[in-house]
Amino acid sequence: MSETSVHIEPKSIILKAKDPIVLECGDTLQNVKIAYSTWGNLNDQKTNVVWIFHALTANGNPHEWWSDMVGYGKVIDPQKHFIICANMLGSCYGTTGPKNMNFPLVTVHDMIKAHKMLKSHLQIDHIHLGIGGSMGGQQLLEWAVQEPDLFEFIAPLATNAYHSPWGIAFNEAQRMALENIDSAKGLEAARAIAMLSYRHYDTYQASQKDVDQRWDDFSASSYQRYQGEKLRKRFSVQSYYYLSKAMDSHHLGRHFGSAEAALKRIKSKALVIGINSDILFPPHEQEFLARWIPNAQVEIISSKFGHDGFLTEANTITQLLKDFLS
Repeated sequence: MSETSVHIEPKSIILKAKDPIVLECGDTLQNVKIAYSTWGNLNDQKTNVVWIFHALTANGNPHEWWSDMVGYGKVIDPQKHFIICANMLGSCYGTTGPKNMNFPLVTVHDMIKAHKMLKSHLQIDHIHLGIGGSMGGQQLLEWAVQEPDLFEFIAPLATNAYHSPWGIAFNEAQRMALENIDSAKGLEAARAIAMLSYRHYDTYQASQKDVDQRWDDFSASSYQRYQGEKLRKRFSVQSYYYLSKAMDSHHLGRHFGSAEAALKRIKSKALVIGINSDILFPPHEQEFLARWIPNAQVEIISSKFGHDGFLTEANTITQLLKDFLS
């Protein structure tokens, strides 16, 4: 069989949910659509499912944003695994989300309701591996707490049990930009603020330091504007606003008394990965997860890329994941 004959692309699909979703805030979403992708084939025993959870501004096709981890010959391989990734509720990449600023408050808990609808539609009752970073990790943990027997293995990366005052403050600063500036420019400013939390002092020192002694037009300034413009061209102001609110509301303990009690419910084998330079989700948050998940190990990896290390340090994460699954 030729190489090209087996290298199929991920399938992108829209599920129209039969039932409404009653949100934690008390509102109800009708006619919910869930955009998702699948890649690979489900085996006869249904034991090869890998469910990937994406972060704030990504989409339901992980091969587009995590190609060093997901693809042929990668640690998550469509020749071995049946890969599922759903665009989160509230996003702008096909799943039901806000068209204006009158959208109800959606939480990570609500996002899992949509994931459960998709799971039922696909007739999946066991997931070999759940994996996700940042807000994707928040979704993974929420689901693993709600359904302790669902996942055999989980790998939450650069994430937490509840969002910190520090993280909420970063998000609020971004929303202030969205509320008080022309919407397109506001999204650019919000993304520029976010980049400061996603990276690290050393990241900018290594990549944006000017070698001459200029007095204007600094490389770091241009970089911030470039990142803002890039997101503005591909993402929705409204989704950015409401997804950041959803991240702020994340707390595993809301329905279980405490975060510690919630984490104790998880039966999956867990590999918790943190980034030593992450200022948004610092390593002590991953150490907290591993301390309270009964069957967990924690690995803090070195990276100059801060929070974004969960995307950029694919070689290190791949090896950790291979060792963990074996």
